[in-house]
Amino acid sequence: MTWLQAAPTITAAFLASFVEFVEAATIVLAVGTVRGWRSALGGAAIAVLVLFAAMLALGPALTQVPQQAMQLVVGLLLLLFGARWLRKAILRSAGIIALHDEDAIFRSETDTLRRAGSVAGRGLDFIAATTAFKAVLLEGTEVAFIVIGIGAGGAGLLLPAAAGAAAAALLVLAIAAAVHRPLARVPQNTVKFAVGVLITAFGIYWTGEGLGIAWPGGDLALPALASGLLAAGLLGVRAAESVGSRAARAAVR
Repeated sequence: MTWLQAAPTITAAFLASFVEFVEAATIVLAVGTVRGWRSALGGAAIAVLVLFAAMLALGPALTQVPQQAMQLVVGLLLLLFGARWLRKAILRSAGIIALHDEDAIFRSETDTLRRAGSVAGRGLDFIAATTAFKAVLLEGTEVAFIVIGIGAGGAGLLLPAAAGAAAAALLVLAIAAAVHRPLARVPQNTVKFAVGVLITAFGIYWTGEGLGIAWPGGDLALPALASGLLAAGLLGVRAAESVGSRAARAAVR
């Protein structure tokens, strides 16, 4: 496998996983700050083990599916997933819906946890462990889907996708451990915009492969698709801003 083939896979998996891990880290930080780190990290660790076991169980089954059928199914799922991310990123960029605010989520989560009752003594705090478990399991499931979706479409791509996700996890863990605060300064909407573009490009590419389409230039079609989607997304932002401005003026009248 050449770097040209692996780079888009690693980049897409890294960016998508980074966003999901940031969101999970915010919840775990809130749990640890309010109710103790032992239970928070314990719940997160259990979720990681559950995800790892599920991946081990699912991996062999995926190898039995014909590659073209896998490409078609994965492509359609990635197309739907990526288009949803891109749509939300466009609307956030245009100011139609609010930006994702990790600080606000952290404050809301800590307030909820403080109202949830007293912290247990030396034993495991069930509320803390469950909250951290659910957050990591939910976001981790999305990461697993992204890794499988990006990597399962072609031979040898699963390892680069997993490497990109692992790099994102290590980076988020390192930053969270160093600052002990939500990663609010991460330009999440910009990252999600890029992820939406890349995941949608992969979705179109793998769907075409599954349908037997011979892409001009082979793997070079991926950067071309991503460039076209980026241009369309930026035009979508301008169109949404225009519609929002007209709606605001009409409301004033």
